[in-house]
Amino acid sequence: MDRRDFLRSSLSLGAATGLLSGATLFAPVAMAASPKSPQDPQHINDAVLLAGDDVPRYSRDIIARVDQLLQKLDKSKDAYLKGGTVGDLEQRFAALLGKQDAAFMPTGTLANQVALRLLCGEHRRALVQQESHVYRDESDAVTTLSNINLLPLAPGRAAPSFEEVEAAITLTEKGAYPLSVGAISLESPVRRADGAMLPYELVSKISALARSKGIGMHLDGARLLLNSGAEGFSPSKYSALFDTVYVSLYKYLGAPFGAILAGSKEMMAKARETRHLFGGTVYHGWEPALLALGTLDGFEERFARVRAAGDRLLEKLSAIEGFTVERVEHGTNIHFVHIAADKQAGLQERMKSANILIQDLESGKLELGFNETLLRRDTDYIVKAFAG
Repeated sequence: MDRRDFLRSSLSLGAATGLLSGATLFAPVAMAASPKSPQDPQHINDAVLLAGDDVPRYSRDIIARVDQLLQKLDKSKDAYLKGGTVGDLEQRFAALLGKQDAAFMPTGTLANQVALRLLCGEHRRALVQQESHVYRDESDAVTTLSNINLLPLAPGRAAPSFEEVEAAITLTEKGAYPLSVGAISLESPVRRADGAMLPYELVSKISALARSKGIGMHLDGARLLLNSGAEGFSPSKYSALFDTVYVSLYKYLGAPFGAILAGSKEMMAKARETRHLFGGTVYHGWEPALLALGTLDGFEERFARVRAAGDRLLEKLSAIEGFTVERVEHGTNIHFVHIAADKQAGLQERMKSANILIQDLESGKLELGFNETLLRRDTDYIVKAFAG
């Protein structure tokens, strides 16, 4: 179940309409002193939401947040995505990802399209994961708009093996009518694999192979920063394995839309030109850029705390009879817990009473999504609500 389905059908759960009329999943909110009743219109601002990447926020609060940020950045306006807060955000992400430059894109789909088009050039084949956004969610746009043939790998899995990638390249190059691979696109974390990251060691081997053959590397890192706090992880170290990197602005950075594509100065100059060809040079991007910048301040540190809090919660739940924790291998912010029948009785009511919002169980299995709302309550408080 994705975030939209959850909010439509499961948000504490039957109370969703009342809670979210006028609410939007955007920027983080401050911790409230105490939870309110489900009937209170501010309930969602205090709740622990164990689903999704972002923090719910009412539309009126987003407007207030914009006004607050404008007090600090009074020269925020851009003109056709040049200057202002858009320029500040581009510079900030270029530094964060260890790239020379970065370009604002109105959507992540456009960021992926532009990157693959530029990396492939005249080499009309790209390798992708079958479970990736590029292959499953972009309506064959790469093929339709850029005449690039996608070769999907690793069906049903997060990552292709090095041998699969090597074999796919060989198949292309050594066929009766030889072709060449122009780009390898890897999504990490992989949403369809419950937020699993592709291990650095694996990506490093694939990257070395690609570069030895002049093949471009693109990272669909829409949710890359959700790996903050993982041992040995840094955005720049991981991004160094790729020529281009895309990060979403709206999935967890508080913006209503937008994406960042980072790479070399030469590549980003071409990316801006290509963005215009695709009709993506909107008049202003300062509003989403402003909100994303505001959330980006301290985000890695905060999400490292989220990760630690999630680990504590899983450890404590696993110690309770009737709860079996299932961790996602190489996971980021999604894990699962299997709940025995006797513990399921009254679970939704207990959680609702504690102002903790969860998804519906599926055959006794509950998906837990960790985001910044997890920091609103002590771990023992949440465990007590689960245990009853």
